[in-house]
Amino acid sequence: MTLPVSLKSAARSVLLGSAGLGLFGTLAALAQEAAPAEEAPAEAAVSALNSGDTAWMIVATILVLFMILPGLALFYGGLVRAKNILSVLMQCTMITAVVIIVWVVWGYSFAFGGSESPYWGGLAKTFLSGVTPASESGTIPEFVFIAFQMTFACITPALIIGGFAERIKFGAAILFVVLWVTFVYFPIAHMAWDANGLFFGWGTMDFAGGTVVHINAGIAALVGAIIIGKRAGYGKDNMAPHSMPLVLVGAGILWVGWFGFNAGSALSAGSGAALALINTFTATAGAIVAWAVVEKLVRGKSSMLGGASGVIAGLVAVTPAAGFVGPVGAIVLGAIASVVAYYFVAVVKIKAGYDDSLDVFGIHGVAGIVGAIGTGIFASSSLGGVGYAEGVSMGSQVGTQILAVAITIVWCGVISAILYKVVDLVIGLRPTEEIERQGLDITSHGEVAYHS
Repeated sequence: MTLPVSLKSAARSVLLGSAGLGLFGTLAALAQEAAPAEEAPAEAAVSALNSGDTAWMIVATILVLFMILPGLALFYGGLVRAKNILSVLMQCTMITAVVIIVWVVWGYSFAFGGSESPYWGGLAKTFLSGVTPASESGTIPEFVFIAFQMTFACITPALIIGGFAERIKFGAAILFVVLWVTFVYFPIAHMAWDANGLFFGWGTMDFAGGTVVHINAGIAALVGAIIIGKRAGYGKDNMAPHSMPLVLVGAGILWVGWFGFNAGSALSAGSGAALALINTFTATAGAIVAWAVVEKLVRGKSSMLGGASGVIAGLVAVTPAAGFVGPVGAIVLGAIASVVAYYFVAVVKIKAGYDDSLDVFGIHGVAGIVGAIGTGIFASSSLGGVGYAEGVSMGSQVGTQILAVAITIVWCGVISAILYKVVDLVIGLRPTEEIERQGLDITSHGEVAYHS
């Protein structure tokens, strides 16, 4: 079969139907008796807009924004110490606002500007040039497609800040994000989701952003954690999450919003969205149970933090697979990703010695890699998935998935490292140890979250 039309791509612009001009009959001798020989068809383009698809995509777009504010902000805010919660909330808020502007000015064009390049979309749609309320993208208005993709561009860099939370200057974080989305996110989005993109041309299966969002964010967070260094007092001071209730509230909001993230990636309200919907339930359930079981076996107790981590691991794992695997396969995929992510969070991070503050790499990066590669396996019709394109075997599809993952890791890792160094040279990445120990809320924003 051919690739499902549910794959996101700006190339899915509407095909305009042609309409001929009818001619009235010849003039009669008397004007009062003149009449057209036949009725002329109206001169109008054939619209492919579907009101149901449009309504669903508007809701999905709002749900993805809900994931960021307040979902991700509260999730990250609860995980940090009380003296830094406002810094995380403000970073999420400002990143969202800045990336919205960047997306409109040049981001949409860089990702979906119509270029035939496999690496970027070109400059044709900078400042949304040529886009009008009448512009269509598939069965929805192009403005809706732009807004939906814009929310993905906002949440991805917001995820990164968890890797070096509690120890970065506010201005440095924002400058890095502007550079990062320009040179990392937009090209990868083009490669994966544009019809002329490198990964798309290979037939890579990435339904809602395994490479584009989660592997990208996870690798950038890991590189940042290593370059910026450990938090002051890491390994000595108590750095436990200051509010587990906020963590669960944030995780719950993320799960709710993720239905827009995954099911919305069908770009329609049809069967593709339905499959992504149920898989977003089942994969997450499998991951929560798996994380809790592993914790019980290893530590003797299943923690609430582990439950929330399982939620995120399952959601991340199913993101690239949501429209390709079956519900039972999604359970297994979520469980596998959860176990592997637990190992990286509880074992690898400690042995390697890096300070990934909120386990962005351990969960988003690792579960994203497992999910992206696992999609190539569980998409098999013999395992309940939708099957492969004609002539494609499980082995070749998995090979394609691995290649896309590898390129994403290298592209993101190398360019992110360069961008961190550039920002450090320009304004400096890290505050002084004194400021860090005092807390970024009061030193960066002049306020505190809690008053006694």
